[in-house]
Amino acid sequence: MSRFRSIWRASLDATKRALKWNAEDLIPPSEKYIFGFNSKEQLKRWHLYSDSEYGGLSSASLEIKDAENGARGVFYGNLSSDIAEGSNWKMNRSGFCGMRSKKFDGFIDLDAYDTIAFKIKGDGRCYISTIYTENWVNSPGQEEDNSWQAFVFVPKDNWYIAKIPLERYLPTWRGSVIDVNLEMNPSRVVGMSLSVNAEICAPGAKSGPGDFNVEIDWIKALRTRQ
Repeated sequence: MSRFRSIWRASLDATKRALKWNAEDLIPPSEKYIFGFNSKEQLKRWHLYSDSEYGGLSSASLEIKDAENGARGVFYGNLSSDIAEGSNWKMNRSGFCGMRSKKFDGFIDLDAYDTIAFKIKGDGRCYISTIYTENWVNSPGQEEDNSWQAFVFVPKDNWYIAKIPLERYLPTWRGSVIDVNLEMNPSRVVGMSLSVNAEICAPGAKSGPGDFNVEIDWIKALRTRQ
């Protein structure tokens, strides 16, 4: 009988612990790891694009760089404002390159977070961070994901953690900001990209045609507000 009572009490205690409400258990961690860039396998989650697909002469690469402190991804190339001779494309602008993540298998939920952070080291240029979300408000005939963009200034030669509040991301359509009353749905993120444009820069940032180079360690989502 005493053995039965011991088992019963142990089971009852376990049930009470399981049912005990703990607010801390419901709070997501303060940061969410999204992408790493320290192996070739991780780089396979991305693909490159540039104006060369439309007759431009810019070029981009994404490779692993081995250093004393570990491997890092390097996004580099050359921005050109020229157009290939004899090109049939009618380009409005050239001089851009980017790296875009392959579409997630489903989506990631960033609703508990308010900031995107990059650990990067670069060349003093201004880059463009894009978040793609599942389309919950479509324009007539629009089948593309919603895209949201914000600038990322990358200081030269030193590692830097750039933090971009989600509220700073603006709705865009094919690279241009659109004037619509639309709110991002961070619970349905389907992809991200990082790009660079010869014409776009922040005050004091390097701009114009020429080489670009940025090292990337990771991308995370942060919760900076309680």
